[in-house]
Amino acid sequence: MLSIAKGANMALMFFLELGVLVSVGYWGFTVSPDWAIKLLAGLGGVALFIGAWALFGAGGGANATFPLTGLARVALEILWFGGGALALYAAGRVAPAAVFAALFVLNAVLRIVWKQV
Repeated sequence: MLSIAKGANMALMFFLELGVLVSVGYWGFTVSPDWAIKLLAGLGGVALFIGAWALFGAGGGANATFPLTGLARVALEILWFGGGALALYAAGRVAPAAVFAALFVLNAVLRIVWKQV
């Protein structure tokens, strides 16, 4: 039973990662009425987040170019997932931003308790 819960927690982590990209893209396409700025912010923001995650966080660090561990990894995750929540908040989606942040905190605590980090 615990192995199912651990697997579900890792699936939640994956969906939260995707949620960050969706959140940043959503924010980018709502930031301005000008289509050039929407495209730059919507696609550029997502590209920036993808690049940062690929360099430092992919696959829990196993697939990253420069894997981070310890406090550096904690800082990366707070910035990454916090950035997703902040993007939703900046786009005017306060309740989804709060839910997203709460799910990240729950996921992070469970990963620490279950030694999934």
